[in-house]
Amino acid sequence: MTDTTLDDVERNLDRAADLEADEAISVLQTAKQDLEALGTDADVDEARRQALEDRLDQRMREIKERDAYDSGLGAAMNPDEDDAP
Repeated sequence: MTDTTLDDVERNLDRAADLEADEAISVLQTAKQDLEALGTDADVDEARRQALEDRLDQRMREIKERDAYDSGLGAAMNPDEDDAP
């Protein structure tokens, strides 16, 4: 059993919102591992754990999409932008 609680995971998820992409991904990956470990704990509220996992997955997608946009893919997808190829 892990010492991490759902509250800890939620705090880390909120904290990741204020971090740079690489650091946020690292925090979110650790939080995902914690959530997976909590999935085997019968005392954990499974609905809340699943909701946090969904939020975490959404946050990771947002960061990856933002990085793709910032790296120039966004310009190719939005040719009206000044830096479009």
